[in-house]
Amino acid sequence: MSSLAGIKVMVIDDSNTIRRSAEIFLGQAGCTVILAEDGFDALAKITDNHPDVIFVDVMMPRLDGYQTCALIKKNPRFKSTPVVMLSSKDGLFDRARGRMVGSDEYLTKPFTKDSLLAAVGTHATSAT
Repeated sequence: MSSLAGIKVMVIDDSNTIRRSAEIFLGQAGCTVILAEDGFDALAKITDNHPDVIFVDVMMPRLDGYQTCALIKKNPRFKSTPVVMLSSKDGLFDRARGRMVGSDEYLTKPFTKDSLLAAVGTHATSAT
């Protein structure tokens, strides 16, 4: 998985456990990891860090994942940045709603190290 070295990945999740797990998995693969607790925190950090791939939790306080994804995709500078939704909900409606706001993939929690890294590999190569 050395092909992921140097890729900037942002993980937006209000769960400290999820953020830490993702940070460990991605860090081991050589990714640069940017963490955000919610959508507002993320929007400020996206402008400063220009991540290559963004993972965003659907259920968050203040600004949920759908709203966060929509705001990212509406910005001309970041509309081509891949956004992967993270959710414990795996329903057709949830996936469709993710697509409607512009998400590139929908990953179900709890995710595995392999599924997380596979998503980064798929989207980082299409982004570069």
